[in-house]
Amino acid sequence: MRPETPSLPPETPPQRVLRQFRIVFNAVKTHFRQVERDTGVGGAQLWALSVIERQPGIGATSLARELDIHQSTASNLVRSLVERGFVAASRESADRRNVALRVLPAGAEILARAPMPFAGVLPDALASLDEATLLRMERDLETLIEQLDTDDIGKIPLAQL
Repeated sequence: MRPETPSLPPETPPQRVLRQFRIVFNAVKTHFRQVERDTGVGGAQLWALSVIERQPGIGATSLARELDIHQSTASNLVRSLVERGFVAASRESADRRNVALRVLPAGAEILARAPMPFAGVLPDALASLDEATLLRMERDLETLIEQLDTDDIGKIPLAQL
């Protein structure tokens, strides 16, 4: 007769939820690694590039709003894209402080070979959920965030965490 193998204690709800978070974040990390490997740019840069292509002439403030990131983060993304020759920034309006952004051929080439979705797998998956599910998730995550007692870092793109 074989000795019985001691059974593992049943998983607790916190363990199961933690595993789910790991699955989500590993999927995000894997996608961003693939983006960087295929294009040489980070996920946040790719998303910004795709928004600029979709909305030629967009400014940094509108780009920040579209990506739901802080204005200074958007400015840093734009500066990097301009320095690498992927985006042109020009002052086209009477208010010379405003900059109009346009994708250059090198940026279009990056977008052509980039894996989809440009915004990342998490925003894409969230956009596919129904409103009731999103509202429930939002309430539950608000409760979790309160328990974490942390500063608001929600304006930093996941690709930069």
